[in-house]
Parts: sequence; structure tokens; C-alpha cells
Amino acid sequence: MNKDGISRRGFFNRAWKWLGVIAGLEIAGVSLAFIFTGRSKQQQSDQLKVLARIEDIPLGTVFPYRVGQLYLVRLKDGGFMALSLKCTHLGCSIRWYEDDNKFVCPCHASEFDMKGNVTKPPAPRALDIYYVLVEDGLVKVDLGRKIKRRKFEKSQLTFA
Repeated sequence: MNKDGISRRGFFNRAWKWLGVIAGLEIAGVSLAFIFTGRSKQQQSDQLKVLARIEDIPLGTVFPYRVGQLYLVRLKDGGFMALSLKCTHLGCSIRWYEDDNKFVCPCHASEFDMKGNVTKPPAPRALDIYYVLVEDGLVKVDLGRKIKRRKFEKSQLTFA
């Protein structure tokens, strides 16, 4: 015992208890931060980019935007989609062949239709899409919101 009345063993017992409390608080803080810092899926990210004016994109066309690594597609019904350039097989950059009306991956010959659906494997699923917003006559794409999907659904289109 020292002159303060605490033995060496008592001191270390208290020290270990306080270190345990501090470690527990750190773990709780990190866990809460992880759970509550995610943004809502309805929220737009900072990466909203204007790609074109609506009237500049004819019906039934595909435009590549290499900077954003996507293809902007306007279907014949007027719906817009932003398809990722990356093949869902191994991530190679796909290419649009207008004459054949299809996307082709040069790495393993996967093929996709204009809506991004797989028409020839080995790609396991449809191309990823980005959130499209049409506002004030402009077509905008949120590059921070890539959406994985199994196949095309009408709800994935954005109309003016």
C-alpha cells in the first residue's frame, strides 16, 4: 500500500475498468456513427450533372458520356435512362453499336439491349443505371447514385 491507501493491485484493477469503459464508449460511438450517417435514398447527392436539354435528344437514341462513364438512352416512348458503361460480368467498358441496336462488351462478348437487359451472357444481370432527373427542360444524372438491377422495369424510366 502507498500513502494514499490504494494498493498496486487496486490501482491496476481500477485502471483496467476505466480502459474498458472508454473502449466500450468508442465502440458504441463508431457503431452509432455508422448507422446514422448514411443519407436517405431519396436524397440527391452532390454529383448531379446536367447532360443535355430534352429537345437535343431525339426519341430512340443512345448518347455516350465518357466523362460520367454512362450512356444516356432515350427510348421511343420518351423515357430516359442512364446506363453504366461497365459490364456486369467483369467491369469492362461496353460499346454501343447503333446499326445492330445493342451494347457489346469487348472482353467476353456479353450483349445488352437498349434498355440494358442481357441478351447474350456471360453477364449475370442487366447494366447498372444512374438516377435521372428531368427539370426545367434539362436532363440531369446523379453520378453518386448507381443502382444495381436484375432486369429492366418501366419504373426505372424518367419522363419529361
